[in-house]
Amino acid sequence: MENNQYNNNNTNNEQKISNEPASTYTAIDSHKEKIKLGFGKSVIMPFLCGALGTVIVIGTCFGVPTIREKLFLNNSNNNQSIITNTSQQAITKETNDNLISLSNYSETGINVANKVRPSIVGITVEYSVNSIFYRNYTTNNTAKAEGSGIIISEDGYILTNNHIVNSSSNSSYYEVGKANKVTVYLYNDETAYEAKIIGTDEQTDLAVIKIEKTGLQSAELGDSDSVQVGEFSMAIGNPLGMQSSVTAGMISAVNREVTDSDGKNYKLIQTDAAINSGNSGGALVNSKGQVIGVNTLKLSGTGIEGMGFAIPINSTKEIYEQLIQYNKVKRPYIGITGRDLDEALAKANNLVTGIYVQSVEDFTGAQKADIRNGDVIIEADGQKITKMDELNEIKNKHNIGDEMKLKVYRNGSEKELTIILGEQP
Repeated sequence: MENNQYNNNNTNNEQKISNEPASTYTAIDSHKEKIKLGFGKSVIMPFLCGALGTVIVIGTCFGVPTIREKLFLNNSNNNQSIITNTSQQAITKETNDNLISLSNYSETGINVANKVRPSIVGITVEYSVNSIFYRNYTTNNTAKAEGSGIIISEDGYILTNNHIVNSSSNSSYYEVGKANKVTVYLYNDETAYEAKIIGTDEQTDLAVIKIEKTGLQSAELGDSDSVQVGEFSMAIGNPLGMQSSVTAGMISAVNREVTDSDGKNYKLIQTDAAINSGNSGGALVNSKGQVIGVNTLKLSGTGIEGMGFAIPINSTKEIYEQLIQYNKVKRPYIGITGRDLDEALAKANNLVTGIYVQSVEDFTGAQKADIRNGDVIIEADGQKITKMDELNEIKNKHNIGDEMKLKVYRNGSEKELTIILGEQP
């Protein structure tokens, strides 16, 4: 019995042992299924519900006009805010760029002024004026004028305008003689330096004076042939006695043909930098602080603003070199006086367009070449001409002693002549 009981118990134990793996396998498989069900419940189902809910909400919102409008309005406001911010950033950048540009312009003006002002002088000139008032009553007075000058050498040579130091003129009421005293004032120097007139040239309105002083800061000369319309320009001088004044602007035109009050013609640089009485003889300079012109005149009157003119510096070099060397400018000379004949005047006098010879001076190249009163000069060196300015321009390309070919109209026919250019007296 005991054995049977033991055996039975043993059998049951074996069965339990043999059944253990099956029971264990079933538990593991069941756990996997629970994991699958748990993942579906915890992840997939909430995601699907969420997506479905989103669709329902969006559909509902767009289905309700007020909600839809608010949604679009908020979105529009956000976009507008982004655009506005972007625009403001662009405007700020542009403003900063402009400020930098203006800063550069200001720095240019400061640097140019600091560089050039020590080379510009103030000039005071005294003239003798004889005025006649009433019968047999004469008074002798002294008049003063002011101008500017440009130091062209460290040993005291100064370039200025002829009309500053050589303003002799006459009228029915007064007579102004040549300057009897010229005084120069240097930059940051209150000393009055008496100057000597070295030479003057009425044709170009240039003059050279000199003071006895060395170690001066001469101006740097630029290339006026390379000047362009629109570039920076600064005028420096002594307007109304206010020494070392600067005004800035731009180049308005180059090679501008201008006729002054005395009928003289010039080719000048035009600028809108303010040029006033006393600026004459001062410097027109570029952004490098190089002198590109000698300020000489301005247009004034009702409705006229910012029209000043300067003699191109390149055209002054040969002039002031001759004034220093010879105290005058040596020019070739034909020896005639003439007037321009336009079509109307030529037709009215049964002549051709050109230069009508009014007189021929004795012992000149013109007389020796048989140019006569009444001739009409129609060509010079093979070029057709109708004005005295054109004839002089061609003549001035020659040297004293050169030959020059002229074609004249005389008594209904043309005649070619060759003259030997003399020296202008």
